[in-house]
Amino acid sequence: MTIALIRPAADLFDSWAAAVTEFGGVHIDGSGLSAPVVGDRATLDELILTAERMADTSIPAPNGRVHNDLYWITDDGEVVGFVSIRHELNEWLRHFGGHIGYSVRPTRRRQGYARAGLALALERTRELGVESAMLTCDDDNVGSYRTIEGAGGVLQDVVDAAEQGHPRLRRYWIEL
Repeated sequence: MTIALIRPAADLFDSWAAAVTEFGGVHIDGSGLSAPVVGDRATLDELILTAERMADTSIPAPNGRVHNDLYWITDDGEVVGFVSIRHELNEWLRHFGGHIGYSVRPTRRRQGYARAGLALALERTRELGVESAMLTCDDDNVGSYRTIEGAGGVLQDVVDAAEQGHPRLRRYWIEL
């Protein structure tokens, strides 16, 4: 197993498309994509451009957004998941999103990819100068909150997030 974070790239189109398809067209945390998600070439091309723009701190982030780095969690060149690392928190992220969002494709869950991907994301977040990273997950997502807690996450609270489509949301902080 050789797990790495790589930026979205056209040469992994087939693997990316297969990963995206597994989620069934819904929003995928950390992917940089909004529902409905389509695993076609035009979507990937747009994602690559968006990822480059959002990571470029020499230009302002679009209104309401913050700079972020989008990565794919890969294992020997196969896309197994997604990570978004936000450089800072705006009001919405402070309540609902956090510094890091991630997902692992359904067929690759419970194999250590979330843990490994989060560890690599925390290293990158530390490089950005963030001293304490916020992460969130649905209250009923046992796998995700165990992953966050295993990485040192300290539960801040559990909040009602029904307006965001999540009945209850756990909010954690990880000291870097």
